[in-house]
Amino acid sequence: MGVIYLVRHGQADPNAYGIAGSDDPAPNGPGGLTDTGVMQARLTGVLLSGLTGKVTAAVSGDLPRQAQTLQGVLSAFDAAPAPEVDPDWNEYALPALVGTATAEEYGDGRGYQQRLDAGLAEWIADTREHHEAGGETYKVFSARVLAAADRATALAGSGQTVVVVASAGSITQWLGHIWGIPSERWPALSRTMVNASVSKLIVGRSGVSVVSFNEHAHLADRDGGVATYR
Repeated sequence: MGVIYLVRHGQADPNAYGIAGSDDPAPNGPGGLTDTGVMQARLTGVLLSGLTGKVTAAVSGDLPRQAQTLQGVLSAFDAAPAPEVDPDWNEYALPALVGTATAEEYGDGRGYQQRLDAGLAEWIADTREHHEAGGETYKVFSARVLAAADRATALAGSGQTVVVVASAGSITQWLGHIWGIPSERWPALSRTMVNASVSKLIVGRSGVSVVSFNEHAHLADRDGGVATYR
């Protein structure tokens, strides 16, 4: 039996989401992690190092927030494999769905989420407006994520432990496929994902099974902790 730990990236600089005019500093470069995101990644690394003594493969997409999170996670291990990059784990392109949002619009969490949900619904339905605008379609996004999932599964042979750092959309796209969740309901699963949360999958003769989803107790405490959603 093999194990795959799916980790969502830590909190990212607003530039990662195409936010225009943000005054927030980008301590780790545009689109990289915030200081909180760095802390989240390290805490998740501590959690995983307590669960498994060895990671045999480590993969992330090529987005800065994903690669930096993987680096933080692996720093908790005495010995870790060289990180591998698989861009098929990248998130969908947010600006293409919601347009370029201002910092004020982004700061309105509820309003921004409603705008994103509407954009995702049109994208999944492949409306004429979205189709003619070009860019990656939902079907192409889904296919590339599932292809990346197949490659990660191949790394998780008997006795192997794989860590994959990706994004809320790409992680839940695979989990939704495993659980048979209809495409139009997948965004509801995605929006629950906490930054640097962990989902555990086991790989056996019968295929891939989800053991846990969106674990984030290591990021929360009675005073609020460092759990964030975006």
